[in-house]
Amino acid sequence: MRFNTSIVSGLALLAGSAAAHPGHDISEEIKERREFLGSVKRTSLSHCAAQLKARGVADRNVQRRADMLQKARAKRGLKKRDLSSVLATSHNATDLGYTPSTSATTLFSGYNSCLLTPDVTQGPYYVGGEYIRENIIEDQAGIDTILDYQVIDVNTCEPVPEVYVEMWHCNATGVYSGIVANGNGDSSDETNINNTWLRGIQKTDSDGVAQFESIFPGHYVSRATHIHIMVHQNAVLFDNSTLGNNVSASHVGQAFFDQDLITAVELNAPYNTNTQELTVNADDSILSEETATEGVDPFFEYTLLGESITDGLFAWVAFGINATESQSVTPAAFYYKEGGVANSNSGAGGPGGSGGAPPSGVPGGIPSGTSAQPASTSA
Repeated sequence: MRFNTSIVSGLALLAGSAAAHPGHDISEEIKERREFLGSVKRTSLSHCAAQLKARGVADRNVQRRADMLQKARAKRGLKKRDLSSVLATSHNATDLGYTPSTSATTLFSGYNSCLLTPDVTQGPYYVGGEYIRENIIEDQAGIDTILDYQVIDVNTCEPVPEVYVEMWHCNATGVYSGIVANGNGDSSDETNINNTWLRGIQKTDSDGVAQFESIFPGHYVSRATHIHIMVHQNAVLFDNSTLGNNVSASHVGQAFFDQDLITAVELNAPYNTNTQELTVNADDSILSEETATEGVDPFFEYTLLGESITDGLFAWVAFGINATESQSVTPAAFYYKEGGVANSNSGAGGPGGSGGAPPSGVPGGIPSGTSAQPASTSA
C-alpha cells in the first residue's frame, strides 16, 4: 500500500493506513498532532538561535559534533574526504549544498528542529522498560548511524539537561523488536517479544544533548523511513540501568531523513532484501502534518563518515519541547527480567486504554539490566 498525496483522498488514506499497525489508528495520531501544532505559540527553535549563540551553546554544538565526527572516523579507520569526493548532501531547506570540505562551523551551526508534543500518541510499537545505553545495535546488520539529539525548551530557549531521551526504530527490513503483531515481521515468531535491539535511552548533558550509536532504519508498509523519539522528564534511574515500567511524563515525536539518502541506503544489503513496499516522504501523512506547520523541520541533518555511504553516517537534530507539559505513556509491551510482555490495555501502543501501568501478575516492574552497562552521556 502507498499513501495518496492528494488532500482530497485523505479519508481513504487514513482508512488504509490502519492496516500497517494493527490495533493502531493512525488517524488519531494525525488528529492529535494537528491540534497540538495549531495551539502552540512556538513551533520551531529559530527564535532561540541568538540566545543559544550568546550563551555559547551554538559554539559547543560545533565543537561537540566535530569531535564526535572525528572520533567516529578514527574508530572506523576513515580519513576525511577531499574535494573530489561525492557530494555529501546534508538536509537543508534552502539547499546550501554542503560538501565534504565544508567547515565544522558551517556544517554544525544550524538549528533544524521539530517540536516534540506532549499530546501525540507514541506510535504502535513503543516498549516500556528499555535499557539506558548509547549503543543500541546489538546483532542488527545495517549502515552505522551515529545520532546527536539536542533538547531545547521552546519557551525559555535554554537546553534541557537531566532528562532522558528514548529512541526506537525498525531494523533494515522493517521489523521492530519487542513486539509480536501482524504487520511487524513474522507474527508467528513469538521470540521477538524478548528482543531489545534498536531501542535505548540516554540522559541529556548540560547542553541538553544525548547521543546514540545505531543503524539506519529500514521501511515498512505505509510509513516513510523514520525514528521515534521520546523525552522523559522527572524519571528515576534504577540500579539495573533502566527507568522501569512506570514512566509517565513524556514528549513524543518522529524524525525523518532526506529521500535521496533513503534511496542510496536502500540499494545496500540487507535493506535491498526488504519486500515491503516503500512509502516515500511525500506520501507519508504524519510527515505531512509535521511540515505543514511553519518552522517545523523534522529532518535529520547528516554527513557521511567516509567516501561511501556504507562507511556510515553522522546525523543530528534539535528537538523543542514545552517543559511545562507532559502526557502519560501507554506502551504496546513491557520488558522485564523474565522477558517481554504484551500490554493488553495498549491498543497496540495507541491512545486510550488504561494507561501505562504494567499488567497485573507480572513481577518486578523493571527489567533485568544484567546484560546492559550504564552508557556514557558525555558529548
